[in-house]
Amino acid sequence: MPSVISTTHSYRRLFRLPGTRAFTTGNLLARLPMGMFSVSAVVMIAGSRGSYALAGAVTATGLAVTALAGPWIARLVDRHGQARIAVPATLASVLGSLALLLCVRHDTPDWTLFAAYALTATTPNIGGLSRARWAHLLRDEPGALHTANSFEQAADELCFMLGPVLASFLTGTFFPEAGTLTGAVLLLSGMLLFTAQRATEPPPRARSKAPSPLRSPGIPPLLACFLATGAVFGSMEVVTIAYADVQGHRSAAGAVLALQAAGSCAAGLAYGALKPTGLRLSHCLTGMAVLMTLPWAAAGLTGSLWTLAGALLVAGIATAPTMVTAMTLVQRRTPADRLNEGMSLMVTALLTGIACGSAAGGWTAEHLSPVSAYAVPVAAAALALGLATLTGAGRVQPQRYGCP
Repeated sequence: MPSVISTTHSYRRLFRLPGTRAFTTGNLLARLPMGMFSVSAVVMIAGSRGSYALAGAVTATGLAVTALAGPWIARLVDRHGQARIAVPATLASVLGSLALLLCVRHDTPDWTLFAAYALTATTPNIGGLSRARWAHLLRDEPGALHTANSFEQAADELCFMLGPVLASFLTGTFFPEAGTLTGAVLLLSGMLLFTAQRATEPPPRARSKAPSPLRSPGIPPLLACFLATGAVFGSMEVVTIAYADVQGHRSAAGAVLALQAAGSCAAGLAYGALKPTGLRLSHCLTGMAVLMTLPWAAAGLTGSLWTLAGALLVAGIATAPTMVTAMTLVQRRTPADRLNEGMSLMVTALLTGIACGSAAGGWTAEHLSPVSAYAVPVAAAALALGLATLTGAGRVQPQRYGCP
């Protein structure tokens, strides 16, 4: 393992680059709501309508529409620049969040919840925008880019660690809509700060003559793996909320989920400093498939929410290395002038998987039991490993595009 000093030095070097601290601050503010919105929506809708199945279906619908809109927005970003596209797209998304809040508040028909949440589909992929900036700044430094990608994944996990806790606190302490309202404010203010940093923004490119990332070698198998991996995340979130509710500790669900993200965040930071050369995607997915059995075993054998929390902490260790390795493969296999689009396609696959996992986990928790529902993320992790093995998604290939 790297020493604390060498690990700190690796990341400190990134933020010596002009403008990186400022865009990272805005990026983190805008990214934090990504860990808040779905938890806030599930708690808000389930508390108001009394159905986890409905809450899971609504969030799944929003994620599915986001998955469809994401590549289109990313293509516009590649062509016209981040600031010109991301700001109006964020405004539209914030309006959708406010519409959902009002629909829940005023007890409108169920279909309005689906329509309102679908409006949030214009949320830009803030993680992809930030990774594109690092790829632009570090295009000649593959080692530093690996560290930056690991930092970005750790930032994802940090936001998904703090987001559910903040959402649970706000919805439980103040009023059910407080999490959604706060998330909307943070998203808009963070995006405005992020896009104001024009010096680090990748230059817009003319209409690309490169083939679609979908036709780039090795990209379709990665899409399949991201889809299955997303199902792991989506199902785990809904099932854990349902399990905590059954245990009489609904307000603790955010903190329990945060421990999974904490394990992943720590693993991501260590992975960025280590810069391993022999670790492949299939190795990471094997670790994920094995570790995802721990929450199922903890819930079924002990019936203790706190034992489950410890199992989630350990299970999270596999997440960041898997995502960093997969996203690095995407950057290598995507044409440089369509990088935002390529990364957004992966997020599309991930969100589609989260939507499917959320719906499946919610249905299983309600119709069978929350303990039985922990089999859903285990099955999804095994599916991701099987797809990687059958399609060769993580196979080392000659670099054709993208970053070193």
